[in-house]
Amino acid sequence: MCFHFTRLHGSCFSFIFQPKGNLSQTNFLSQLLHFYILLHYWHWFFPCPKLHHNPKLQNMPVLTSSSSSSFTYISLSIFLLLILYNTTVICSATTRTKTTHPNRQLSVNYYAKSCPQVEQLIGSITSQQFKESPVSGPATIRLFFHDCFVEGCDASIIISSKQQGNKMLAEKDAPDNKDLREEGFESVRKAKAVVESKCPGVVSCADILAISARDYVHLAGGPYYQVKKGRWDGKISMASKVASNIPQANFTVDQLLKLFSSKGLTLEDLVVLSGAHTFGFAHCQNFVSRLYDYRGSKQPDPVIDPRLLRALRMSCPHYGGNADIVAPFDVTTPFVFDHAYYGNLEAKLGLLASDQALSLDPRTKPIVQALAKDKQKFFQAFAAAMEKMGSIGVKRGRKHGEKRKDCSTHML
Repeated sequence: MCFHFTRLHGSCFSFIFQPKGNLSQTNFLSQLLHFYILLHYWHWFFPCPKLHHNPKLQNMPVLTSSSSSSFTYISLSIFLLLILYNTTVICSATTRTKTTHPNRQLSVNYYAKSCPQVEQLIGSITSQQFKESPVSGPATIRLFFHDCFVEGCDASIIISSKQQGNKMLAEKDAPDNKDLREEGFESVRKAKAVVESKCPGVVSCADILAISARDYVHLAGGPYYQVKKGRWDGKISMASKVASNIPQANFTVDQLLKLFSSKGLTLEDLVVLSGAHTFGFAHCQNFVSRLYDYRGSKQPDPVIDPRLLRALRMSCPHYGGNADIVAPFDVTTPFVFDHAYYGNLEAKLGLLASDQALSLDPRTKPIVQALAKDKQKFFQAFAAAMEKMGSIGVKRGRKHGEKRKDCSTHML
């Protein structure tokens, strides 16, 4: 920030005030005070030369030394007070902008005082669910992905269409979300009930979903990472917004990159987050075209391993198959969160066309190879990418969000 002064009320000034360092309010005012003192003494020791050589100034009133000094002093005082006032307003506005930035509001200790046992309460449910129904793990993680990619991480995917109060369908009932497993929704509902019994009206469904997803990653053998909290639940849930924001099973890498980039995620984030397919299952409809009519060729995908092709065709006929049949994303360790997914892609054992494409594209292939070799590298990268994804479109405050007591029902 610079201030230029030239010929101010009879005094000559032609220099720049340039604050140094970060423009905090305290530093700025300190530097401004030094500038003011310098300005004051500059006038006394270096008075302006006479200006009568300029014809346009011949008729201007001439100030005496005393009146000039007083007038300059008063003028500068008023001017600097205005600067101080504007600076305070600007600094306050900047501070307000920063404090309301969604990502900067999230913190690991957000519920340290209001509900310190929140993670233990949720953990009691996720551990029980994982023992009784291991599919709860991938179901909840997929639920978290689908939530964050549509309207941000705000638990809007859990809203029931029956509670919308009109004929508009909620995200949950969009065609692209129809095969989300009930176990994921059930995990969040149970965890919410336990948390509400101890900390009523405090913890959002959005935070419960984020914590539950982390728990299941760890329970299945994956990394344990800290979850930043402070999300509010979203007020908007529209099925019409889902299709354009969810990756499809036959997406190319270009299409995937475009979608992930629109969410603020990078090429590496794309490959790392796809690693969540190291456990879980997909319905036949998501990959059947690869088996019989790949991209309209009337032939199977030439990249797929012949053994995998035969096995999948046994379960998924071209027409008339059972819509409930599923196949594992990871054919080697389908219930374990590890890095085998990437080794499978190298061996042409990827289930979805969008997964297999990551090992073929020159932009993503090196990342796949690196993660296939190093499980710890994948774990570290996955934890960081999940935190990044968990900050997408975070809602804050009553203007944009709510704290639902029942995750499927809007607050009244």
